[in-house]
Parts: sequence; structure tokens; C-alpha cells
Amino acid sequence: MEGEKEYYFQCPYCLSPISMVFELYHGNQSYIEDCEVCCRPIEISYTCNGEEVTSFEAKRL
Repeated sequence: MEGEKEYYFQCPYCLSPISMVFELYHGNQSYIEDCEVCCRPIEISYTCNGEEVTSFEAKRL
């Protein structure tokens, strides 16, 4: 979908590869999402410039 990008990374707990879809037009975002494999909470922070993800961090709570 336009304005969205699927981003792939590893869970900081179980190290399983997972992905999330980010909305590129929101600039800075920070939220908590559960890993789809181990169900532990991950703090997700990212920055977008409208076309791509320019910074990304996934860390344990």
C-alpha cells in the first residue's frame, strides 16, 4: 500500500525474524508491540521522511 513499508528485524528477546508495517507519513513514532513469536513486549521507535524509514530501534522493556 502506498505510504507504508514493511520493515524486517529481529525480536530483541527471542531473536526470531519478524516484520511490521510502518506508515511513512507519520514522521516519528514510538509504541509498544508484542513479538508475534514469543509474545514479549518490544518498544518500537522509528523515524520516516515520507519515503523511507530513516532510523529504527527495537528494544526490550
